[in-house]
Amino acid sequence: IYANKPFIGGRKPSFVYFGGGTPSYLSSSQLFHLTDGMKALLPWDEVKEVTFECEPGTLTDKKLKTLHEIGVTRLSLGVENFDDHILEINGRAHRGGEIDRAYGYAREVGFQQINIDLIAGMLEETEDNWKACVAKAIEMAPDSITIYQMEVPYNTTIYKRMKEEGKLAAPVADWETKRRWTDYAYNELAKNGYTVTSAYTAVKDSSKVTFEYRDQLWAGADLLSVGVASFGHIGGTHYQNHHDFDPYVEQLGNGELPVYRALTPSDDERLIREFILQLKLGSVSLQYFTDKFGTNPAERFAEPLQQIADWGFLSIEGDRVNINREGLLQVDRLLHEFFLPEHRNARYA
Repeated sequence: IYANKPFIGGRKPSFVYFGGGTPSYLSSSQLFHLTDGMKALLPWDEVKEVTFECEPGTLTDKKLKTLHEIGVTRLSLGVENFDDHILEINGRAHRGGEIDRAYGYAREVGFQQINIDLIAGMLEETEDNWKACVAKAIEMAPDSITIYQMEVPYNTTIYKRMKEEGKLAAPVADWETKRRWTDYAYNELAKNGYTVTSAYTAVKDSSKVTFEYRDQLWAGADLLSVGVASFGHIGGTHYQNHHDFDPYVEQLGNGELPVYRALTPSDDERLIREFILQLKLGSVSLQYFTDKFGTNPAERFAEPLQQIADWGFLSIEGDRVNINREGLLQVDRLLHEFFLPEHRNARYA
């Protein structure tokens, strides 16, 4: 449907990202069928990167060879933790042995980049467990390591269980602990040759390891999003597909786009969005935004920039706005200072 639209047809993607609902559950034949169809409609000959998110327990030697054959260049393994008990209690389907097996297979296949995800502060995680996870990740020596701090969104099973039990706080590590653990991880990674390149990622060789999806998206690139509940961004308009399977399939069956809602932000909202996303990289150029939006961020955001600087997390040096390590560890909280009043404390599905 999209390929027949004038704003999509004839264009060629520069990155492809398979994420969200664990696409590695698809079989090899399904993966070939899916990607062959995609390439026929929107050719991949100008694609710089194809990222594929995987649940380690779903990966076999055959499936990894399939992923490599269809063109995946960046394999991202949702490891999260190496301890079987913690994986089980947090509802993860894979176990430690499957992580080792999948990673070994992936290295043999020869993907250009392998990333592993870790989550700091999962249910029943301890200081010793976290340090063991960091040591194991360093031993594996992936090209990049992405670290998220455990959150419990209101629409998750854990949150629903909390409400049923009358608990006011999530049964996970507090934010101070999660930030301390993440800082520990980044320090250990730095000792072993990694470079922290954003609030969430450390890479082994920053001259070779790239993340086109993140960098292009955070710079305002279009994102044609086609999955259930997925968010996209085309020609300045943001949209989300139906988050329930039945209406999603029904609209597709009727030859209609499965879009549930959409919003076209103002120029100022576009500036805010791109500025706060790039701040997650730790350093941004003021001139870049002045040239692109006709507005100097140092003037437009004078108040929040000064506030975060007063807290000791930010500095402006010449053309660069820099956020230090302590600031990056809590950047998602700090970025609320840039939100418009009507967007603060708002909850979105």
